[in-house]
Amino acid sequence: MSDLLLGIDLGTGGVRALLVDGSGRVVAAHSAEHPLSTPRPGWAEQDPESWWTATVAAVRGALGKAPGCTVAAIGLSGQMHGLVMCDAKGAPLRPCILWCDNRSATQCEEAEATLGLDRLLELAGNRMLPGFTAPKILWCRRHEPDLERAAAFHLLPKDWLRHRLSGTFATEVSDASGTLLFDCANRRFSEELCGLLEIDPTTLPPCFESPELSSRLSRDAAARLGLPEGIPIAGGGGDQAAQAVGTGIVREGPVSLTLGTSGCAFAARASWPGNPGGILHAFCHAVPGTWHLMSVMLSAGGSLRWFRDEVARDVKAAAAERGVDPYDLISEEAMQAAPGAEGLLFLPYLSGERTPVADPHARGAFVGLSIAHTRSHLARAVFEGITFGARDGLDLIREAGTPIDSVRLSGGGARSPMWRRLCADVFGVPATLVNTSEGAAYGAALIAGAGCGMFDSVESAADAAVRETERIDPGPDASAYPAILARYRALYPALRGFFPRDLD
Repeated sequence: MSDLLLGIDLGTGGVRALLVDGSGRVVAAHSAEHPLSTPRPGWAEQDPESWWTATVAAVRGALGKAPGCTVAAIGLSGQMHGLVMCDAKGAPLRPCILWCDNRSATQCEEAEATLGLDRLLELAGNRMLPGFTAPKILWCRRHEPDLERAAAFHLLPKDWLRHRLSGTFATEVSDASGTLLFDCANRRFSEELCGLLEIDPTTLPPCFESPELSSRLSRDAAARLGLPEGIPIAGGGGDQAAQAVGTGIVREGPVSLTLGTSGCAFAARASWPGNPGGILHAFCHAVPGTWHLMSVMLSAGGSLRWFRDEVARDVKAAAAERGVDPYDLISEEAMQAAPGAEGLLFLPYLSGERTPVADPHARGAFVGLSIAHTRSHLARAVFEGITFGARDGLDLIREAGTPIDSVRLSGGGARSPMWRRLCADVFGVPATLVNTSEGAAYGAALIAGAGCGMFDSVESAADAAVRETERIDPGPDASAYPAILARYRALYPALRGFFPRDLD
């Protein structure tokens, strides 16, 4: 068997490992879950060691499905923005504070008031949001000062995993962009911003372009994974940038939407796009010399998972009995209700929100509930609410100067025919699929292929491996959605005053 590329994606719910050949074909894949802790409302943490345990299981599981293979390079992707405070040897000092944790809302308000939004956008290209890394550091300084003083490094999740694999401290531009300590326009950490926030820049690791080879697999890690030591490890990418590579969004043109735990719309830009008002995210892309605009809703698939676990608890057993995915049964229920769910609306802000409103205090809601509504109406409303939230982000990207003629879908939600149809109808443009649904782990493998010379560049890797396979045009139901969308958009302004503000 020829050399393969190993892509590893450290997600919020688990680790995915893929083996990909030089044509872009997925040879083997395996996933392993790890737990999530929510010690208080609005908080979300994970033990980094659980990531390592899951990584070993995922990589060994993938290798076991491709006996005799050799690995040419490793690419890393992972959940963005998380804060891993660790000592000089890389040992975590506390659980990682995750991207979906909102405890640092007060620090964000204080920092924006002190620096000014215009100055912050000038230096970082993005506004201060609780999901980002810098305000987490500021929260730790106030509430856990002894730990913060002891921290030798502030690492992002996939970069802590890189250290566990190689013993090397490093990051890359796409993930570093989401720390809010990064000068995205010039693709480097900002000493000025670190100085203004009084964060020691020496606690931030060296930064590479995504396909650059940052490190090599250590002897100890190699023994745990069942691989030879010395395999090169590329810089990799934050999950959304890697996902974009894995779905072929490597240059201006197509726009993508990832329907995972979060919902992210992504548009590549050939030059620094700026970010007036800071409504969107403007980050470096995993393609050297390019950037991207992104909208982020925090609870896309997360809202659906909540519905499955708390409202439709019986579907797991029913799905196991029928040998199908529980979400397939929820889709079947949703299809029993007409568009608009008989006037029922769902606001999907279960974890606060970033786009179109940057409000960590926002909360979810069902509005318009009557005695006539059934669970099928609730299911339909949840699917529609998530899709309306995604439409908000796409419209903002369009207003920022990116034409949207179609939307390329990926993530777990893209596997649902019902949801694909709903996306086309709500967005009013065709929804398309590509030949792989592996997303971030796949993109990480392609990035590693560019780094080790298997491909000439990240663009050529995506061009060789990714192609569109399905197109869903808006159908007859599309005409119903503009009016329903207008009602949905009235919910947040009407409910904002009722949301609790006790996260700190």
